[in-house]
Order: sequence, then C-alpha cells, then structure tokens
Amino acid sequence: MAQEPAKADGAAEAAPKSKKKLIVILAVVLALAAGGGAAAFFLMKKPEAHQAKDKHGSKAGKEDGHEEGAAEGEEEEAAADEEEEEHESSGGGGHGEAAAGPAYLQFETFTVNLLPDPDEKFLQLDLTIEAKDTALADKMKAQMPLMRNRVLMLLTSKKASDIATPEGKAQLSEELLAELKKPLKKGGKQLKIKQVLFTSFVIQ
Repeated sequence: MAQEPAKADGAAEAAPKSKKKLIVILAVVLALAAGGGAAAFFLMKKPEAHQAKDKHGSKAGKEDGHEEGAAEGEEEEAAADEEEEEHESSGGGGHGEAAAGPAYLQFETFTVNLLPDPDEKFLQLDLTIEAKDTALADKMKAQMPLMRNRVLMLLTSKKASDIATPEGKAQLSEELLAELKKPLKKGGKQLKIKQVLFTSFVIQ
C-alpha cells in the first residue's frame, strides 16, 4: 500500500514532461510552417515582380519601337517630298532623264507659193526647231497642225526678194521663232523654243 503514492507522483511528473514535449513539438511545427509560408510568399512575390518588370520593359520597348517607327516614317515622308520636288523640277511625267536637255522637232517639207515679185515663185523649205526639252517637243508634235498653219501663213506673206538674201533668211528665222513661241491656247504661256533652223531652203 505504501507504493501507490509513489506511482501517483511518477504519473504526475510524467504528465508535465509530455505536455512540455508536445508544446515544443507544436512550436517547432509552427516555426516550420511559418518559415515555409514566408518562403512561399517570397517565391511568389519574385515572379510577380519579374512579370511587372517584363510588362514595364515590354511597354517601354513598344513605346521606343513606336517612336523609332514614327521617326522612320517622317524620314521616308521627307525623302518622298524631296523626290517629288526633284521630279517636278526635272519636267515631270516620267521624262526625267529625257527632259534634261534640248530636243529637236523636225517639220515635214513646206512647199508654198510666194507673192508675185513680179514673177511668181515658190519656196521649198525644211525646218527644225530646238525646244527646251523632250516634253515640250512632244507637246508641240501633238499640236502639229496648228504649228504648221502658223508657218504656212507667214511663208505665204513673203516675196522671193524678201527672203533670198542671208539677211532675209535670218529675218525670216526670227519671225518664225516669234510665231512658233505663241501659246498653244488663249491665256497660256509662251512656248520655250530656242531657235528655228533651216535644213533646206530652195526658191524657184
């Protein structure tokens, strides 16, 4: 009977020890859980920060790309404007190189009766005109009936004695030049013809 209190005391001492162990274990478990949660929080936080950085960088890249694209567009537009100005100054219409220098336009042979002096004579004439460029020569070629009419009207108003001498021929050339320079239509600009050249001149 004397041993029973001792057993009770041993059980009483064992109970607090087991409680302490349980508390220690719980504390360790909670510490581990807290540490794991903190680690998980930081691990999740880093990808979010990385994604935010990537989004910001991507946005900045797009803005830079947009600015670069706009700058390239402005440069292309300026280059197009310069090319258009050069095209207009060269004479336009795809004749760039062809319109750069003077062009010659040859008329078909003229055969006209001159005014009596006192005998009747006729003039057989071949002439070529020097135009500013090919574009003008083509334009005049398209209006050839009008151009020939001007020449014929002037030639038939002359006498053989008026045009037989070198001075007379030079005077006729100047008069033809003035006549051919007249605008093709009313209110238009004078045609840029440089000179009239005789390639054949026969009075009979």
